[in-house]
Amino acid sequence: MSNPTKSSQIRITVHLDGNNMPTAIDWDADDRSPGAAPLACKAMLLSLFERETLDTMKIDLWTNDMQVNEMDRFVFQTLRGLADTYFKATQNRELAVDMQRFVQYFGEKTEILRSEV
Repeated sequence: MSNPTKSSQIRITVHLDGNNMPTAIDWDADDRSPGAAPLACKAMLLSLFERETLDTMKIDLWTNDMQVNEMDRFVFQTLRGLADTYFKATQNRELAVDMQRFVQYFGEKTEILRSEV
């Protein structure tokens, strides 16, 4: 591993109710404008690929006020981004296109996209 020339922290604050369920999620980062307030969000998906075990560790959280249609949109946008990331990282066009086909199907089924039928 090379020596980093810079580091930056990303901070995620999860506010919990009495049952340890998320009521609010805020995030901030060192690279944001100085003095900027943390940004509120309703959900987060964090996946970390561990160097030694080659396992993926996941944290998936959403607030109690997140609506189903918002979750549909969040998952749709996440899947679309994953397909793009997969292609950028691997250049496997065939599989990336297959992933995008599923994203299209998901978007139509959840009515985020209008079906072309």
